[in-house]
Amino acid sequence: MIERYSRPEMQKIWSEKTKFDIWFEIEAHACDAMANLGIIPKKTAKIIWEKGKFDIEKIKEIEKVTKHDVIAFLTNLSENIGDESRYLHQGMTSSDILDTTLSIQLKRANVILLIGINKLLKVLKKKAYEHKKTLTIGRSHGIHAEPITFGFKLATFYSEFKRNKERLIIADKEISKCAISGAVGTFAHIDPKIEQYVSKKFDLSPEEISSQVIPRDRHAMYFATLAVISSSIERFATEIRHLQRTEVSEVEEFFSSGQKGSSAMPHKRNPVLTENLTGLSRIIRSSILPALENVSLWHERDISHSSVERMIAPDVTITLDFAINRLISVVENLIIYPKIMMENLNKLGGLIFSQQILLLLTEKGLNREKAYKLVQNNAMKVWQKPIERRKNLFEKLLCNDKEILKIVTKEEIRKQFDYEYHIKNIDFIFKRVFKD
Repeated sequence: MIERYSRPEMQKIWSEKTKFDIWFEIEAHACDAMANLGIIPKKTAKIIWEKGKFDIEKIKEIEKVTKHDVIAFLTNLSENIGDESRYLHQGMTSSDILDTTLSIQLKRANVILLIGINKLLKVLKKKAYEHKKTLTIGRSHGIHAEPITFGFKLATFYSEFKRNKERLIIADKEISKCAISGAVGTFAHIDPKIEQYVSKKFDLSPEEISSQVIPRDRHAMYFATLAVISSSIERFATEIRHLQRTEVSEVEEFFSSGQKGSSAMPHKRNPVLTENLTGLSRIIRSSILPALENVSLWHERDISHSSVERMIAPDVTITLDFAINRLISVVENLIIYPKIMMENLNKLGGLIFSQQILLLLTEKGLNREKAYKLVQNNAMKVWQKPIERRKNLFEKLLCNDKEILKIVTKEEIRKQFDYEYHIKNIDFIFKRVFKD
């Protein structure tokens, strides 16, 4: 992943040094387990820990000849350890190292991702409560529907990311597997207790049954989870982008001093951060198909999955980490315009209260079809007028409709044009979402 969309803590997990450190630790812990079982001398395990050093550049040089990264690593390790190195990798296969390392790296990545989601939930909750009663329009199909509050809108995202947190916790459990079971997973040359020992050292659990590899359905489920999280990020980003459009102007990304929006037009203030999040989300979701195709490997294993995972595992976790933290910053610094929200609420001249009138007429005994027609006939007249001539027009038309006045009074009609009616259950919704 390019530096532009990377954060150092997550990058470090996928560095060459971290990878080789984990490889060595797996080998050394396996030797400890063999020493505890009396398979190798205890002094050997101690020597391996003491002398187990590697040189990344030398490993690369050796790999040019061996065309095998694990063998190159073991060769370099053996050069530093000496005779005791003959006990390294006993009864193990390369996938024992590679797959267990991938599990460890993904697990470490999940810690960072969960920290990010928790912080996002915190800032979303704070902002939602700040705007719990800030009136805005709810839109369906991009068209004004009925009043909501901006806090309510933010609460929907909070709830979604709360579910994403739960999904990631499940995915973490799914991927936190260790396999040290030998060439085809039968433990023919290695005691299962060694796998158990190494698993505990890395807070993993042994894979129930592996072939030569940990089954890739686990990884497919994991990357699918990250893709769902990215889609939630894009939904939020898309909402902000729409609300920042000039014709809407209800919210705006923070625009810092000295920031420039366009090389050609000095006036521009563009939603570049959320546009960026939309693009990053597409990259994250692109991992789904190859991850799913990795499930079907030949017999006990082939390496068609290997190149895929070497790319998508670091790229997707690094990108998602960056995206979550960028979204946190967007929410924290979001500029909100309640006055413009109110102006937009009134653009349809009261049409957003049409359902209240419909329900009032049915409550008075009129059948729904007739009531709907009466309300719609008046509503369509409002649509035909320019915005500047719509103010309170719907209410005026209703109060002059002789058919409607046969059923309800003008005062009953006027009472329906009440914003508070639409937000009377906001407290109930917030208690259900935030569990306060």
